[in-house]
Amino acid sequence: MGFLDGLMGNASEVDVQKLEKEIGDLLVDGEEIESGYKVLRDSFIFTNKRLLLVDKQGMTGKKVEYHSIPYKSITHFSVETAGSFDMDSELKIWLSGTNEPIGKLFKKDSPIEEVQTTLATYVL
Repeated sequence: MGFLDGLMGNASEVDVQKLEKEIGDLLVDGEEIESGYKVLRDSFIFTNKRLLLVDKQGMTGKKVEYHSIPYKSITHFSVETAGSFDMDSELKIWLSGTNEPIGKLFKKDSPIEEVQTTLATYVL
C-alpha cells in the first residue's frame, strides 16, 4: 500500500501468513484467517468465524483495540465499485443495534469483489 493511499484511507490486501503471525494468538480452535485488509495501521480481518477489526492507537501503535464481530451480527452490507472517474470502491457493513455502518474505502484496483464474496459466504 502506498503512503498516499494510506492517507486517503484506502485499504489494501494483507498476506494471510503475515496476519497469522500478528494475531495468531487471538484465534480460537478451528478458526482460520480467510483474508485481511489494512488502512494505515488499522486492519480488518475475515476469519471463518468472525470479522476482526484491529485498531492501533497512539503515536507508537502499541495500544491496540481488537473488536470481534460475529457474522450473525451483520444485518446487511453494501459494496460500491469504482467507476470511470471514481478513485475508490467502498464497503459498508451494518451491525444489529447500530444505525451507522462501518465503512472502508478500497483502491480502484483492489479485490472488492472478493470481499463481497467472503462476506456473502459467512453472512448469508
